[in-house]
Amino acid sequence: MRYLIIGSGGREHALSWRLLNDGSAREVYVAPGNGGIHEQYRVNIQVNDFEEISKFCIKKKIDIVVVGPEAPLCNGIVDEMEKMKIPIFGPSKRAAQLEGSKLFAKMLMEKYGIPTAGHRDFNGRKEILEYIEGVGTYPIVIKLDGLAGGKGVGIPDNKKSAIDFIKKNVKEDSQVFIEDYLEGEEVSVLGISDGESILPFISAQDHKRIYDGDSGPNTGGMGAYSPAPVMNDEKSLRVYNEILKPTVDGMKKEGFPFKGILYAGIIVNGDDIKILEFNVRFGDPEVQVILPLLDTRLGDLIQKTISGDLGNNDILFNKGYAISVVMASGGYPGSYKKGVEIHGLDSISDDIRIFHGGTDFKDDKYYTQGGRVLNVTAIGDDFISLREKVYSEIEKLSFKDAYFRRDIGHRAIKYLS
Repeated sequence: MRYLIIGSGGREHALSWRLLNDGSAREVYVAPGNGGIHEQYRVNIQVNDFEEISKFCIKKKIDIVVVGPEAPLCNGIVDEMEKMKIPIFGPSKRAAQLEGSKLFAKMLMEKYGIPTAGHRDFNGRKEILEYIEGVGTYPIVIKLDGLAGGKGVGIPDNKKSAIDFIKKNVKEDSQVFIEDYLEGEEVSVLGISDGESILPFISAQDHKRIYDGDSGPNTGGMGAYSPAPVMNDEKSLRVYNEILKPTVDGMKKEGFPFKGILYAGIIVNGDDIKILEFNVRFGDPEVQVILPLLDTRLGDLIQKTISGDLGNNDILFNKGYAISVVMASGGYPGSYKKGVEIHGLDSISDDIRIFHGGTDFKDDKYYTQGGRVLNVTAIGDDFISLREKVYSEIEKLSFKDAYFRRDIGHRAIKYLS
């Protein structure tokens, strides 16, 4: 099988690694890819250039296209490839509204009784600023409708912070809503769906804030681990019965069945489980810890999803844990320098997997090319020692102004120590 993966981050590197190493694929191309992808298989095509993507697929006789990021999905890449009779893994443009429009997702949750936080809608900066004047209880959650690269959510803990977030992010005509703040632990539960059935993956826990202690602004994700100990078998079954399956059933009833990866960002507070938001693709960095534990061929799951034959299958996972820590460019998620040489990659132990995110490779050297640069990943049976191992390996890596959180996995320790 020949695959083309769309995207350029750590998620896409992990997908290509998995397809090649579990026997799913003979060749895996990545467009546009990054420095972790062999030059022979990096394709200089941008993720929203659907015409060039289709031409490449025809030229190289690509069997299946796998879409990494949300933007091309929300822009209709699946619809365009299907017109060309090119098999592709992911939801249609209409189904991708689950991530592309937070308001659409909220309305679907409410219509089909999927447990979520209460919310109030606003049209533009003026309306929401007027409402903020009367808010007396913080924190609150402010969400912008539409895609924002994981940064369209503000959780201010006072009026000044709320006003600052709104003035910085909300335009005069923005669709925005305020959601009740929910206490608890955030957990990511991904499922793969063929439009009828959905099979859940093991849980993962992302660390979205930039600084230790889950403080500072949101990022695309600073690290993750899997499985999340806060999720037991009973809670996992409830997520399937109360969130994943009703969503797939609801999307079918709405007239646009969901095919692909349904990512549920949930919050767990004791026995209370609610959905915060949906994504419509593999999470990054969640996939970097889920795929190393997968004991089923990823290509088989993808093919059965496309053919609509997923229902009578199982997903198996190896026992143990996986953890991944992101090394980021200094200044991320704000402005940062590119083109900084990376040192130490040739000194990493064989049992550590490095998934490249924002890197470039030229003249036999690696350079930074993005905000989230490297994902330092390991799997093992004991979470505490595994975590120590990852952090000891990170010390071998360096580039100017490199930054990483030093507490990835801190929530798991209270369950495991």
